[in-house]
Amino acid sequence: MLHTLTLLRQLNADEFTSGEAIAKLLGISRSAVSGALNRSSDYGIELERRHGVGYKLAQPVEWLDQTIIKQHLKPNTPFCLQLVDEIDSTNRSLRQECAVHGTVLAAEWQTAGKGRLGRQWIGSLGGSLLFSVVWRFSGGMTRLAGLSLALGIALTRALEKKGYQGTGLKWPNDVLCPKGKLAGILIELSGDALGPVDAVIGIGLNLRLSPEERIHADHAADLSDCSGPSPERNALLAAILNELADILPRFDQDGFAPLRTEWEARHLWQGEQAKLISADGKESRGRIIGVAEDGALRLAGEDGLKVAYAGDVSLRKVNAK
Repeated sequence: MLHTLTLLRQLNADEFTSGEAIAKLLGISRSAVSGALNRSSDYGIELERRHGVGYKLAQPVEWLDQTIIKQHLKPNTPFCLQLVDEIDSTNRSLRQECAVHGTVLAAEWQTAGKGRLGRQWIGSLGGSLLFSVVWRFSGGMTRLAGLSLALGIALTRALEKKGYQGTGLKWPNDVLCPKGKLAGILIELSGDALGPVDAVIGIGLNLRLSPEERIHADHAADLSDCSGPSPERNALLAAILNELADILPRFDQDGFAPLRTEWEARHLWQGEQAKLISADGKESRGRIIGVAEDGALRLAGEDGLKVAYAGDVSLRKVNAK
């Protein structure tokens, strides 16, 4: 069966394209065209249909393009880019393939994308960046405690350079704006305790969410909630990879400590009253006073200083519902 995304790539938002023309181009029947495009709503894509004329996208889609992305990457990039239309999970695929250092896999659509603590990550066709990166670290797993924080810095640096304002970080792996969560990071590690360690780093960034997606994605925001230009997916993906190409080798060499001050300056919950919720439901409360040199959260409670590592811990503001 011909994939719906293959058909959608033949359409644009400026003019109608006839089903007959698509059928002739792809060597399929008119009924195959109609059947595949009838599934466009499964991907959140609205079509305008006009009998005897054809199909048109209600909103334009900027498809990921290998050539454009490479044009924006810095020379001698350490990354090897792969693009796919649909996949269950970019992280899962790279793990199963035992992909090599520097591999980047970006997808237009994920059917089983996951965030931290097993939560579903909701993306949208043309309105998200969904990609994973493989990076080999020379040290052991204990040296990687602050990795998600370093990655958050790379994301916010890229967004700022692209002109977006008001972005910041939440411990341990979220990029926020005042209206909600823009991006999340999922890291899966494999290797020896003393190193080397392979990290599969999954990143999801909301560029444009529909009203329905905002409802289903708890406290989600997108780049329209930030002061800045209309997103260009290909250029933005390249900008993020450029920042990762800078920060990942530095982190491997020096760890999180040199980045600590910058991270705290970008931390939107700095000084807030918050509670840590462990996997068994136990809570610890206090005021967030920053992070340690290894990325652990520092919380000042009534019974003294508490230090927490990411693990299976959730962080919530005390006054949050």
